Amino acid sequence: MAATCSRGAIWLLCLLLVQELAQPAALCPCADPVLCKPITAVRDFEVYVFDVGGKNWKFYDWNQVTTVAAFGKYDPDLLCFAHSKGARVVLKGDVLLTDVIDPTKRTSWIAQQLDLAKKQYMDGINIDIEQSVNASSPEYYALTALVQETTEVFHREIEGSQVTFDVAWSPKCIDIRCYNYSGIADASDFLFVMSYDEQSQIWTECVAGANAPYNQTLVAYEDYLRLNIDPKKLVMGVPWYGYDYICLNLSKDTCTIKKVPFRGAPCSDAAGRQVPYKTIMKQVNNSISGRLWDEGQKAPYYNYKDTAGNVHQVWYDDPQSISLKAAFVKKHGLRGIGMWNGNLLDYSDKPEAKQQTAEMWKSLEP
Repeated sequence: MAATCSRGAIWLLCLLLVQELAQPAALCPCADPVLCKPITAVRDFEVYVFDVGGKNWKFYDWNQVTTVAAFGKYDPDLLCFAHSKGARVVLKGDVLLTDVIDPTKRTSWIAQQLDLAKKQYMDGINIDIEQSVNASSPEYYALTALVQETTEVFHREIEGSQVTFDVAWSPKCIDIRCYNYSGIADASDFLFVMSYDEQSQIWTECVAGANAPYNQTLVAYEDYLRLNIDPKKLVMGVPWYGYDYICLNLSKDTCTIKKVPFRGAPCSDAAGRQVPYKTIMKQVNNSISGRLWDEGQKAPYYNYKDTAGNVHQVWYDDPQSISLKAAFVKKHGLRGIGMWNGNLLDYSDKPEAKQQTAEMWKSLEP
């Protein structure tokens, strides 16, 4: 087929038409072809799950799950199963902002993502661009345009599709992510607020602390709301993992950590390492302290000693700390709650694992 495409919206429509005609439609991977149709229903409350691959999705609480962001290898079985439960499955979208400052390149990237979503019978895209951006820079405007244009195209081309964008726990230029937060919220279906890794910049004492301290987390949502962002445009992300820090000194449960600077801050959570919730649950009861609770940060932690004799402190979130945040979600009418990531629980047949996993899923219910 020969075609001549002008620039702008007509150029994009023409490009999409040429691509669609040039490539045969992928066969539906589901036993029932109905399951390849897009999910169009709108849920009152979102439970947003990031999945990084494997088959743990079989054990998710599908009575709650509304959207799965597929960050692992494409799994048609996940797609078919999620659709059978009325849940969306969306792509991961990531691109260097320097590559989409040019409107033509931006249009091309969007067309590629749409083509992939259609071939895989997906229901939208989660744009996960965690790059540093200075306010009023070319990247600042390109990012806003990227979200707006992606939403316009996906909504037009895939019925009921969902376009979401991941943002830092606070809108105050965290890690130099000085985005147009209100503009991006307006341009997308909603923001997924990554309320974790809140110690990526530690400006006070270099000591171990909660991954997502309660007061700090909730104040940040108030900052988002002060930008006149509709509460229904915010989904709270909670961590299903913690941080393990080696203590240079442990005094009255205060764990001094190594100084690892990050983007101007004298220390950061890079002094520790991320630990899945399933690992934490296997370790906490055998630790030298057992589970402890910090009332100020409203988060659990414990201390243990490794084989070399080093004392560690582990901070994490559990049903108690997550339930407190879920209550805030309900009180302030946010769009929903979700986690990074759904694969981090123990889905084995062991009775204690089943109980721990069920309690974590239950904690998401406001």
